[in-house]
Amino acid sequence: MSLNPQHLLSGLNHQAQTLTQRLDTLHQHLLGSVPPVDRIACALYDTQEDTLKTFIHSTRSGRAITAYQYRLSDSKALSTLARSGEFRVLDDIAEVLQADNAHSQWLLEQGYRSSFTVPLYDGGELLGFVFFDSRQVGAFTPTVQRDLVLYSNLIGMAIASELAAVRSVLEATRVARDLAEVRDFETGAHLERMARYSRIIAQAVAPIHGLDDEFIESVYLFSSLHDIGKIGIPDKVLLKPGRLNDEERAIMHTHVDKGLQIIDRIVGDGDKPRLPDSSILRNIVHCHHEYLDGSGYPRGLRGDVVPIEARIVTVADIFDALTALRPYKQVWSPAQALEELDRMVAAGKLDPDCVQALHQHFEQVLAVRARYTDAEVEV
Repeated sequence: MSLNPQHLLSGLNHQAQTLTQRLDTLHQHLLGSVPPVDRIACALYDTQEDTLKTFIHSTRSGRAITAYQYRLSDSKALSTLARSGEFRVLDDIAEVLQADNAHSQWLLEQGYRSSFTVPLYDGGELLGFVFFDSRQVGAFTPTVQRDLVLYSNLIGMAIASELAAVRSVLEATRVARDLAEVRDFETGAHLERMARYSRIIAQAVAPIHGLDDEFIESVYLFSSLHDIGKIGIPDKVLLKPGRLNDEERAIMHTHVDKGLQIIDRIVGDGDKPRLPDSSILRNIVHCHHEYLDGSGYPRGLRGDVVPIEARIVTVADIFDALTALRPYKQVWSPAQALEELDRMVAAGKLDPDCVQALHQHFEQVLAVRARYTDAEVEV
């Protein structure tokens, strides 16, 4: 049985589903023609950090590897594939693969015996890789490879299309922010730090909440839009150097609802939103000022009613606000900021697991802060 491209395209274009759900459905179809494929996984390439990061997968047996990333330049074989655009077939993994990193160790532990790796590109730029793994030796014959190259291209197109939709949302909001001349110190560095702190936290808490790598990537991409509603706040309130009075504070608090209105106009709020995971974006925008004790705004949500994606971004936002230079405050050291976050956890306001993630991955946090600095800030 050969693969049916129209069937595959139909599955990949099912916009109501997440990419993970679509890949799982397509894996089921693929098993009809290539039964030995036990796993399909895609890793995305982060150009700024030169890292490959796990993204989506469909795993039929064994334990999936998640929340994992490594430098592409540390892998001679994958670096070569990225440059050449060629494919790699390993007919007997145990004979050629050395367990010199976590990914290789995992492959051997899961009992995978052969693999097929295809680089993915978008507009000539490396998008990532798709990996096919089998527990049979020599599962990827030339005929199977031919079919899987087609399959890989379609997967790459689906991922590129999804990321393009996300980028269009990010660009639309950036343009709106620029046109409104929002100057609430939301520098590019601040937004980059926010995104990367959010990813660190999301990776740490994902196993606790049963969240996948696609969720982590969505939080990373959407966290920078948390305060988009500030484009609707008057400068006299937004840029006031001192403390806000009650009336001004009430006006400032409206930026959350304004942000949700902006997002709904861009991605849609009906039965067919332009992004399958738009609920994550909406939750981040609408709930990033909610506290677990009900003292936040705009709705005074409590406990688990506050979405985990919002809890993640709230912690990342507070940490960056404390450690960044502002005209009305001194720069807190990262250690001081963590102490304040701990106090907020003790008061019942913040998610303890999210704050603990910053403690556990403090070196990563410091690396992000050192790399993505505002010009005025000395680290």
